[in-house]
Amino acid sequence: MANIDWDRSFALEQAGDDEEMLAELLVLFRDSSAVDLSRIRDGLNRQDVIAVADAAHSIKGAAASLGMEGVRKLAADLERMGRNHALAGMEPLVRELDTLLAALADLI
Repeated sequence: MANIDWDRSFALEQAGDDEEMLAELLVLFRDSSAVDLSRIRDGLNRQDVIAVADAAHSIKGAAASLGMEGVRKLAADLERMGRNHALAGMEPLVRELDTLLAALADLI
C-alpha cells in the first residue's frame, strides 16, 4: 500500500510560506482530485483509456506541485497504463488512489 509521501516543506514553499494559502491549496486539490477520480472511474466503466489517462495526468500534476510524491507516482502509473491502453489491472490502483486521496482529510 502506498502512502501520500508528502513533502510538507516543499508544499509550503510553493504556497509562499503562507500556511493559510497552503490550507486553501490542499482544499482545492482535494476537491479537484475527487472530480478527477470520478472521471477515472467513469473512464474505466466506459473503457475510455484517454479519459482515464487525462484525469490521472491532472491528479499527477497537482500532486507534484504540492509535493505529494506517493499520489503523484500512483497517478503517473494510471496515466501510463491509460496511454498504453492497459485497462487490465487498473482497478486496484484506482482503489489505492481513492484511499490516498481520502487521507487528505488528515492534512487539511
